[in-house]
Amino acid sequence: MGAASNLPWIVAAGGFLLAFVFGAVANRTNFCTMGAVSDIVNMGHWGRMRMWLLAIAVAILGTNLLDAMGQIDLTKSIYTRPNVTWLSYILGGFLFGVGMTLGSGCGSKTLVRVGGGNLKSVIVFVFLGIAAYMTLKGLFAVWRTSWIDPVATNFGAFNVRGQDLPTLLSTATGAPARATQVVLACVVAAALLVFVAKDREFRESFDHWLGGIAIGLVIVGGWYVTGHIGFAENPETLEDTFFGTNSRTIESLSFTAPVGYTLELLMLWSDKSLTVTFGIAATLGIICGSFAYALWSRTFRWEGFVNAEDTANHVIGGILMGFGGVMALGCTIGQGLTGFSTLALGSILAFAAIVAGAACTMKWQYNRMLREG
Repeated sequence: MGAASNLPWIVAAGGFLLAFVFGAVANRTNFCTMGAVSDIVNMGHWGRMRMWLLAIAVAILGTNLLDAMGQIDLTKSIYTRPNVTWLSYILGGFLFGVGMTLGSGCGSKTLVRVGGGNLKSVIVFVFLGIAAYMTLKGLFAVWRTSWIDPVATNFGAFNVRGQDLPTLLSTATGAPARATQVVLACVVAAALLVFVAKDREFRESFDHWLGGIAIGLVIVGGWYVTGHIGFAENPETLEDTFFGTNSRTIESLSFTAPVGYTLELLMLWSDKSLTVTFGIAATLGIICGSFAYALWSRTFRWEGFVNAEDTANHVIGGILMGFGGVMALGCTIGQGLTGFSTLALGSILAFAAIVAGAACTMKWQYNRMLREG
């Protein structure tokens, strides 16, 4: 009983430490999904995008090897379930991409910037959290569950147990499931690594390698903490349980719904039914990690809004990220890294939609600037 009762706190502590590393590394290396897309759209530079793709490759390899060795069970994650809510992935991802562009960064970048002294990101954090919670349980949840989530394709109706690419390929070809998973994970990761390493400038950049490898390993660590360390028999129900997560199942890092749960805990602290979970601890950890690095490197700077339009853009951006991120089941980290590491079809759709939403918004902003100039 005593050991099981400590597991939620052990899982939360693991989430905090992993996110602390994430925050410090992301601050140092300027790891930023919105920035990566912006570099390509505005300058044709792929450096930061290659860093993101390197993180995806590392996460895919590590995550699927853990699953193949029986250390975790990815079939329990929300990403691999057979019901593909494709409209939610595409629409939610696109809106998130629009929001992160207006808000000067995705959920993780917002937290990194908060740790670096950016007051604009504090406002984004608040509105993102409120919108996320409204989409989970409030007014926006009614719209989501009534009109958007029902538009789906359930592979379970075709006797397919998951939406991840290894399962789909194994079912279609009759190949052994475990071998298909390992081979496909290695092939996808290898293809990404070849693309990443073929650029000489990237190969010579220590920060790019550091950012991609470290953040990819953090995602793998998150799966291990929640899916292995935090998985045990519940002494009250005598059933195997995932302790310390909001979803009550295996998780890794994501920064949309956890921001909403963080605000809920802070506002209802005396409610004994609420506790610090892996996601909440990770939300706080990334801020602290970024703050620690900013102090150590003497880069901590207070930064505020320029004008009313700047304020409005960040408020709207936060709302769109909260709504879109929950609808898409994750942000650039939750779907673009954590979900992608499972090779889930929905995560790949959400990833593409986020990039498309950001790119379209950047093009719109550029054309508007030309007209006004």
